[in-house]
Amino acid sequence: MGFIKEFKEFASGGNLVDLAVAVVMGTAIGKVIAAFIDGMVLPLVGMISGKDFSNMYIGLNEATQAAAASGTVSLVEAQKLGPVFAYGNFISAVVNFLLIAFVVFIVLKGINKMKKAKEESAPAGPSSTDALLMEIRDALKK
Repeated sequence: MGFIKEFKEFASGGNLVDLAVAVVMGTAIGKVIAAFIDGMVLPLVGMISGKDFSNMYIGLNEATQAAAASGTVSLVEAQKLGPVFAYGNFISAVVNFLLIAFVVFIVLKGINKMKKAKEESAPAGPSSTDALLMEIRDALKK
């Protein structure tokens, strides 16, 4: 019964809701950043480098090696010919991860800064000397 009680407290507390919100926001941020990378960053890098990241691959058999050497066969067409090592997709995924990690870092840094400011703005209690003087005053009133 202790486990069920603990789960009810967890589910009714803010932890589960906070976790759900974080997952939904993380998914949304991930999609936005993936669209940004795939639609804006990688085409610019491809334009500068002269290569399309989505079609970067190394052929792993004779047919796909010939296709890669020609440079005119897309990744999808090369995959139909045989196995390929599609490193362009990996590069895109790494860039997506790095940007998502950066955005999460910035968000957490902002949250921590707000928490710290809130803690600093909270009125501090009386000093130990003031507390002692208040006790003496209250004792003298009696």
